[in-house]
Amino acid sequence: MKRTLLSSLLLSGALLLGACNNNPGEVGTEGMNAAAVDANATAAPLIDNPNVSSETEAPNPNAPVMSFAMADHDFGDIQPGAVVKHTFEFTNTGKTPLIIENATASCGCTTPNWTKEPIAPGSKGTIDVQFDSHGKTGMQNKEVAIQANTQPSINKVVIKTNILPDGQNGPYRQ
Repeated sequence: MKRTLLSSLLLSGALLLGACNNNPGEVGTEGMNAAAVDANATAAPLIDNPNVSSETEAPNPNAPVMSFAMADHDFGDIQPGAVVKHTFEFTNTGKTPLIIENATASCGCTTPNWTKEPIAPGSKGTIDVQFDSHGKTGMQNKEVAIQANTQPSINKVVIKTNILPDGQNGPYRQ
């Protein structure tokens, strides 16, 4: 029995050592990883992302600028199921008309509505953000990304609130 166990251990060890390829020419990026690197380079070409400025791109001095008096709003404590709304006001402090292309919220419970017409330099525009607290509890922090012809092309506003416990599950303990 001891002889069989010892023979199996020796055979297993020999197979493990023989299965390992210790050839240094195939380790790292020169070996198996080189094929993966080459495959990634051809499979995923670079994508031009307008939200990321390159090192060679010069900022447009005439671009519109979205300047908010306040880019965040705290509703404080609200009751469960409440629907609250806040209007963010901004000014185009750039030199050309500002056009908002889209505004998207980080959650389906938050809906933005914005000025659809071009905002002339020096003029004001608004972003209305409505938050529906149905099905939510505790602290909430929601972000709205505004895509416009500004540099950078994405501006953000944030709403915060604390949804109070509804009391149906007994007292709330902190």
